[in-house]
This record gives sequence, C-alpha cells and structure tokens, in this order.
Amino acid sequence: MVRTEHPDQVYKDEKAKFGAVTREIDQLHNQGRPILIGTTSIEKSEYLSDLLRRKGIPHQVLNAKNHEKEAGIIAQAGSMEAVTVATNMAGRGVDIILGGNPEGRKSGEWLEEHNKVVELAGLHIIGTEHHEARRIDNQLRGRAGRQGDPGSSRFYASLEDEILRRFG
Repeated sequence: MVRTEHPDQVYKDEKAKFGAVTREIDQLHNQGRPILIGTTSIEKSEYLSDLLRRKGIPHQVLNAKNHEKEAGIIAQAGSMEAVTVATNMAGRGVDIILGGNPEGRKSGEWLEEHNKVVELAGLHIIGTEHHEARRIDNQLRGRAGRQGDPGSSRFYASLEDEILRRFG
C-alpha cells in the first residue's frame, strides 16, 4: 500500500468545512488528479454537488437516488480529473482503477492515462466527516492506494458534525 493519510482538518461549522473541502477539490482537480469524496448522507452529497456546480467543477454524484448508474460512475472514478461524490456505502466491492476503466479503450491510451494518474500521486479520498464506526472510515480510506498504486486520504470535521455533537 502506498497511501498517504493526511491529518484531519477541523472547522468551526459545516459551512467552513465544506468551503475547505471545495477548495481542496478545486486545487486537486486543476492538477488532473481523480478525487472520491465520501459523504454521510444523500442530503450532504447533494449539498456538496451544488457547491461544486457553482464553482464549475464537473463531477458525478453516486447515491441511492442514482444507484443504477453506480457501476459506470465507479468504473471511471480513477480517470484524470474525475470528481466523484458518493455516500460512503456506494461502490463497495469494486476497485477503482487508476486511469479509469480500460474496457473499450486502446491499451496504449489507457496505459498513458494510468501512468499520468500514478505520476499525480493517484486517487485522493476526502471524507466529509467521521462515522461512529471507524470501520466505515477505514473502508473509505482504503479505496485509495490499492494494488500497489499510490493514493492519499484526508478527513474533514466540524464542531457541528453528528459524531462530535454526540460524543465530543
């Protein structure tokens, strides 16, 4: 595993937290790096999607409302510049391939994109808040840095997050 786990970023409130998440997505997207963002609910995935849309950042949303598109969205989540917002349970059991799904593409074309994504440090995972069950956080983190590929992860938190309100 070649995954870099960045320290959590903690903010006073949800607005500041999602502002920081959006800035990190914008920065990494401009570099061409694929990003998978895990949210805790459909509402939060749609809220983040709205923020990204307002900034003009193209992205896919994967939640229970559009689960029929799940396989196609996950298949391309490792492509250059891919931004995928998902509830944390989405796409489980499916490896995200750096460079996207090679099926239906010329092998040289796919390999070139794969190598570019590897050079950019692979898939970056963003968790928009921690779960009560650490196992769920670890599953999200584990989407990056698989099969010897590079990757990274970072979690964000705010004092308004459910887990901090309940246990903090």
